[in-house]
Amino acid sequence: MSEHPDLKKMTCHEVEIHYKRPLFDTPQKISNSESAVELLRKYVDEKRIDYKEFFWLLLLNNSNHVIGMSEIGVGNTTGVSVNFKEIYQLAILTNAVAIIIAHNHPSGTLKPSAHDIQLSQRLKESSALLDITLLDHIIITSESFVSLTDEGRM
Repeated sequence: MSEHPDLKKMTCHEVEIHYKRPLFDTPQKISNSESAVELLRKYVDEKRIDYKEFFWLLLLNNSNHVIGMSEIGVGNTTGVSVNFKEIYQLAILTNAVAIIIAHNHPSGTLKPSAHDIQLSQRLKESSALLDITLLDHIIITSESFVSLTDEGRM
């Protein structure tokens, strides 16, 4: 039986998954919105918060310890594009069971926009399909923050 000539030209792409736990001096546990914001403020460049919008992701294990953190998007002064695929890729790669999303409002307003609330609901519903829990959506400014979970909007 001879091989079909086109089969020799075909190649297969291989996907590999690599992940190493973060090397925090001590495990970073998230117990509430305040502890999430405290951790974010350690790693976020505070000089850029009033400049343009950024979108961040915290990845958590079953004990609510942070196993990863990523800047998902950089926008402009009025918004930031969020790539759900990247969120899910990172969550699956790190075997996260829960996530927290956060972004800033350069304007200084803490009021969630209709788009912020809609995005939270879409992400919460779609994450549930992967057995990943969206714990919170936090909006930060230079001065303060608001948690959609604390406000009952999740």
